[in-house]
Amino acid sequence: QFPFGRRLPCDIYWHGVSFHDNNIFSGQVNKFPGMMETVRKITLSRAMRTMQDLFPLEYNFYPRSWIMPEELPLFVAEVRMMKDRNPSWKPTFIVKPDGGCQGDGIYLIKDPSDIRLTGSIQSRPAVVQEYICKPLLVDKLKFDIRLYVLLKSLEPLEIYIAKDGLSRFCTEPYQEPTLKNLHQVFMHLTNYSLNIHSGNFIHSASVNTGSKRTFSSILCRLSSRGADVKKLWSDIISLVIKTIIALTPELKVYYQSDIPAGKPGPTCFQILGFDILLMKNLKPILLEVNANPSMRIEHEQELSPGVFENVPSPVDEEVKVAVIRDTLRLVDPQKKKRKDTHSEVLPRLTPCSVLCRRCQSLEQAPEAGEELPEAALPSLCLKQVFPKYAKQFSYLRLVDRVAALFIRFLGVKGTTKLGPTGFRTFIRNCKLSNSNFSMAAVDILYIDITRRWNSMGIDHKESGMCLQAFVEAFFCLAQKKYKSLPLHDQVASLIELCECRLAALRGKRLVWGCG
Repeated sequence: QFPFGRRLPCDIYWHGVSFHDNNIFSGQVNKFPGMMETVRKITLSRAMRTMQDLFPLEYNFYPRSWIMPEELPLFVAEVRMMKDRNPSWKPTFIVKPDGGCQGDGIYLIKDPSDIRLTGSIQSRPAVVQEYICKPLLVDKLKFDIRLYVLLKSLEPLEIYIAKDGLSRFCTEPYQEPTLKNLHQVFMHLTNYSLNIHSGNFIHSASVNTGSKRTFSSILCRLSSRGADVKKLWSDIISLVIKTIIALTPELKVYYQSDIPAGKPGPTCFQILGFDILLMKNLKPILLEVNANPSMRIEHEQELSPGVFENVPSPVDEEVKVAVIRDTLRLVDPQKKKRKDTHSEVLPRLTPCSVLCRRCQSLEQAPEAGEELPEAALPSLCLKQVFPKYAKQFSYLRLVDRVAALFIRFLGVKGTTKLGPTGFRTFIRNCKLSNSNFSMAAVDILYIDITRRWNSMGIDHKESGMCLQAFVEAFFCLAQKKYKSLPLHDQVASLIELCECRLAALRGKRLVWGCG
């Protein structure tokens, strides 16, 4: 551990919070720049909404969401309209503060007017979502799933999913929300950090019982009841890949800002925590994505008033040790070198007690400092799902291509926002202006959209058009040009047109250069 940084270069940097924990210029870092900002509740909801606009059926695993305070009037109007259409509809909504974690500040409401009564939404932006009233129950308790996902590479995209995860249980029997039980957090919220304070929380030495269990134990139980567990896993893999596809455009903008192309710099990987809820019909619903999932393998136990000790948690150890061990195996920079010298071994990671605890279970554990043969390690718990299933999902990567256009016209390296000159250059080079859409209209479009996004308080560090604003402008241009097509075909057609015209322009410049 180097609390104040380290001058000598390293192969792998394991940062505690973010990419910017230390200044680094080479090696691999376990954080992507901008990941914390990208998976915040509001940014995630915006990214998912963009994908829902393009592919509504493919992205129906994310609850309908409204962003507060800017969409409060829209929220009120839409709920009123839905109630008018169906008077028997009695919804419940969950309010999640944008920067909240571990269940902090989350509450349930039955009516939009309750938001104003329950806290200062102006000072603390939030996401309001439809609450899933009919979750799958086990032992009459609501639970969610924490799955660990390794984003090994952004370009090319490479995703791994851990074969096991955690199931985190509420500590009071579930009842559908009513005005009387809305405030019973131990019944409705699955957050471990909340339920551990319940008198009903059970720390178990078994992975099959207690208030925290392995996901595989739940799958075994479902399988014994005749549930189609293979389909469930397939749906979860699909959810993870689609979510990462929704996040990559924003991540690429941050990435090129911190690590400009063509310059030496570190490469990145990151373990993400996906929180998923199962409905009664076993449909998985994405709750949120955590950029810094807890990797603790123990919990505090109170021996006497005010006196605590750390006690090992077999469930956490079962899942998390394997995730960290196999992440290091996959990103191991020495692996290729050893293959090149016909050596198939991994260095023993003796300083890390977390990893060594697993090694101790091997029949012939080597002495400290010796090398551990790859064949002696357990099989990888991380399963590659992308690019393995890339063909099935490549059609969804439209916003990725829009982001590539955005990055191309950013101009100044290190920036994340597009200036008016860059936007005009994009329009000119792609030949999108005409008699019906003049350059004056282009300027008005840029000013209107940029001003509105900047008023939302997205990022005031630098002026200009952020990626989400550019995506909105691009969609607007696509709808103007291809009026008769569905939105995803409009956007795809405009992307192909822009890419084609930019390729032709590049070809001309190469010819001129040769001349």
